[in-house]
Amino acid sequence: MGMSVTISAATEQDAEQIFRLQYLCFQSEAALYGNYRIDPLVQTLDSVRDEVTRDCVFVARLGEEVVGSVRGSVTEDGAAAIGKLCVHPRLQGHGIGARLLRAAESALAGDRGATRFRLHTGHRSEGNLRLYRKVGYETVGTSQGADGVPMIVLEKPASTYAATA
Repeated sequence: MGMSVTISAATEQDAEQIFRLQYLCFQSEAALYGNYRIDPLVQTLDSVRDEVTRDCVFVARLGEEVVGSVRGSVTEDGAAAIGKLCVHPRLQGHGIGARLLRAAESALAGDRGATRFRLHTGHRSEGNLRLYRKVGYETVGTSQGADGVPMIVLEKPASTYAATA
C-alpha cells in the first residue's frame, strides 16, 4: 500500500474528526441490527471531546485525515474497557484496526496498569469478532447493550504486554 498511516494519541483537536468518522463507520453496524440508536451514533460531540480528554484515545492518520480511532479506559476491577474501534470503510482490511488495538492495549497496560482487556461487540458483527479473536481475545460471556443489541463480551490478559510481577 503506497500510503503510510500513523497511529498516535488523540488530541482535543481531533474530537470533531473522530465524531464524524464514528458516525460514518457505525452506519453499517446499525444496519446490521436495524437499530440506529446504537451508542456510537447517538453520542454527542461534547461527549467525544470529554472522552478524548479523560480516556485513552488513539487515532490513525493518513496525512491530516483521521481515518481510524479507538477508545479505552480502566474500570474498577483492573480490566480496561476498549471500545468504539472504527476504521474508515475505504481503508478497512489493511491491519489498521489491529494497530489501533495494540496501541490502546499497550498504553492501558503500561501507563494505566490494566491487568486485562475487555471489549464488547454485537453478536452479528463477524468482522469485529474475527479481528478480536485473531489478536488473542476470547469470548467470556454475553450482555445486553443499553440499546437492546445482544453483545458478545471478549477478554484478553494484559500479560502479553506488561511483564507480570
